[in-house]
Amino acid sequence: MKVTQLDCLCVILLHLLHTAGSEKFEVLGPTDPIVAVAGDDIILPCYLKPNISAEDMTVDWLNLDFKDSRVYRYQNHRIIRDYQIPYYRGRTSLFEEELWRGNTSLKLTRVQGTDEGRYKCFIKAKSWYDDFTIQVLVKAVGSKPVVSIEGHREGGMGLLCESEGWHPEPELAWLDSKGVHLSAGPPETHRDFKGFYRVKQHVIVQETDTNRFTCRVQQSRINEKMETEVHLPSELFDYATPLRMAFILLCCLGAVTVIGLALAIYCICNQKDYHKKEKDEIMEEKGK
Repeated sequence: MKVTQLDCLCVILLHLLHTAGSEKFEVLGPTDPIVAVAGDDIILPCYLKPNISAEDMTVDWLNLDFKDSRVYRYQNHRIIRDYQIPYYRGRTSLFEEELWRGNTSLKLTRVQGTDEGRYKCFIKAKSWYDDFTIQVLVKAVGSKPVVSIEGHREGGMGLLCESEGWHPEPELAWLDSKGVHLSAGPPETHRDFKGFYRVKQHVIVQETDTNRFTCRVQQSRINEKMETEVHLPSELFDYATPLRMAFILLCCLGAVTVIGLALAIYCICNQKDYHKKEKDEIMEEKGK
């Protein structure tokens, strides 16, 4: 059978069309947010449709909430670590043995607060590209609140409540024994380098029939809360306030001063009487 130039041309065109068509793909992933528990390892699913090989493609994972957004890059059959966000170093990887079947999912280990955000899975071939965005939410339940007694403050008792290790940022509230919110100072919030929150708040309480007070730290989005109740003995409220103590101290000093002056005057008077008596005796002896 004789192969003509036209037949060769047709074969070449068909091959080119097939090659161009095979590079077209969709990047797919979950539509619902991924909720990650702090400290756990998670997988951000991402795959090609159809399930063609991604081994010769560029796979980029980006965190869109960072200015320098690169989380991970696979290109030319190797991992590119240049310009990677420092938070992700040593914590990200692909399933490289699965790339041939279009699996470009990202594994993220030891989840921390800074990992929350929008992640883009971006896949680029020679003449085609597509991407998909995944939302990651991080959940971290903090420590049980620690309540400390600060002493007398403005006629009441000062208390301090602290809790750490939360994500997202929690709310702190003081309550009395009936669950009524107490008026307190402004909350203080700090975020550590891993993105976890620490909160604390001061309050001044007055003596009540129960003297029981509760510090509550809660996070509504993750539906978590922690509480600590403290009971203050009535004797604490009976102690003198600093002003009263100062008054008592001044009174004591005044009493000591008065007693000292009285003793001094007494001693001076006794000395005068002694010297006068002694002088009289001397004059009496001379008269004899």
